[in-house]
Amino acid sequence: MSNKILIVDDSDIVRKLHSYILEEAGFRCTGAENGFTALEIMLREPFDLIITDINMPRMDGYELTRKIRETDGYAEVPIIIISTEQEAKDKMKGMAAGANVYIVKPAQPESLITNVRMLLA
Repeated sequence: MSNKILIVDDSDIVRKLHSYILEEAGFRCTGAENGFTALEIMLREPFDLIITDINMPRMDGYELTRKIRETDGYAEVPIIIISTEQEAKDKMKGMAAGANVYIVKPAQPESLITNVRMLLA
């Protein structure tokens, strides 16, 4: 059975692009348009990895990452942040929130697949 990935981004195009890349690599993907929706989905079904943007309405990716780490069953689930924020302070803030990997947009397909496979190995 393939691993399940939750992709959280307020851009429908970005969610579809990341889903397409990962589904072609054999993963199953579900999308959420913001952190609140992501948390609701996570409570209904388990995920093996979560990918999130930073800049989203209602709950940014930093807060979502912290909340994921506090959610039963998700403390060790890998989290990849993919964001346009590229300064060192942004990356440090993402890692401090609990992310395993921080990628600057646009994510290169090969890099995304490699990071996902590495974290799920």
